[in-house]
Amino acid sequence: MKLKQLLNHVDVIKTNVSMDMEIPAVVYDSRKVTAGCLFVAINGFATDGNKYIPMALEKGAAVVVTAQPQPESVPYVQVASDRLALAQIGGNFFDHPVDSMPLVGITGTNGKTSSTLLLKHILEQVRGAKVGLVGTMGNMIGDLPVPGDRTTPESFDLQELLARMRDAGCGYVVMEVSSHAIALDRVAGLRYAVAAFTNLTEDHLDFHKTMESYCDTKAELFRRCQKAVCNCDDEWFDRIAENAACDMLTTSVKGGGRLQAEDLELHADGVSFTAVYGGQRIPVGLPIPGKFSVYNALTALGCAIELGIYCLMQPLRCKRPKASRAG
Repeated sequence: MKLKQLLNHVDVIKTNVSMDMEIPAVVYDSRKVTAGCLFVAINGFATDGNKYIPMALEKGAAVVVTAQPQPESVPYVQVASDRLALAQIGGNFFDHPVDSMPLVGITGTNGKTSSTLLLKHILEQVRGAKVGLVGTMGNMIGDLPVPGDRTTPESFDLQELLARMRDAGCGYVVMEVSSHAIALDRVAGLRYAVAAFTNLTEDHLDFHKTMESYCDTKAELFRRCQKAVCNCDDEWFDRIAENAACDMLTTSVKGGGRLQAEDLELHADGVSFTAVYGGQRIPVGLPIPGKFSVYNALTALGCAIELGIYCLMQPLRCKRPKASRAG
């Protein structure tokens, strides 16, 4: 792919190389540099990728993308944001895989993992679809596990994973979206068919400093989606919804949501309730104890409805998801 194609929509400040050069590979880890590749130098928390530019060039990198000015002896493209550029380059390199399949992103402090697993189950059960999963437990292409070490992979790795899902015939992708991923541009450039908010409790304040900042980072997801599903029982709901740039389906256990749970029964081995939506009253059962399971089920059902899957036309019985970390 030509460099100018890789840099499509990237905010370029300066360059001293030909935009017509062919680039066979893109890397952001200097240990993975190959001859002729493009090396994106990211200024991260643990280390500054710009320190490794000499090593990358010595190993054969053809050009460097960086947010910092470089000597004219270095073949480079200076960009406004290195992290944003990496995300945009990844989308261009892998031909924007989410254009080929609806993407659902679920964010919140708790409930992301369970909600994504439940939604994956619904899509497979009701639509018979192959579903890609990105999240805390690892990633899946249908039933095939794909190892991962982050809730949301680095942007270029995420685009590569999404491309694998597209090429494997996935009809949908369901992913957890962490606040770090939003703040660090790991999900930059992605457009979500549906985004969902589960809840917000005190967490990650070493990174976000305040709950308001934490909430506002989560809220950014709802400026990047076509439709939204949000838990209106949560105390941070109003702040999340305030600047949402999309239609929103609210969920509730307390009452007042467009999709809500009534007739709750909490058992030692699961929960049951009646899902109420658009005049329908449909029984739902889950073999997962705890009131939080009801909220997670509403999130998953809401996403399915917003995808046009009217799974509430029949009673829903979900299997128990495999054990996972909290979230």
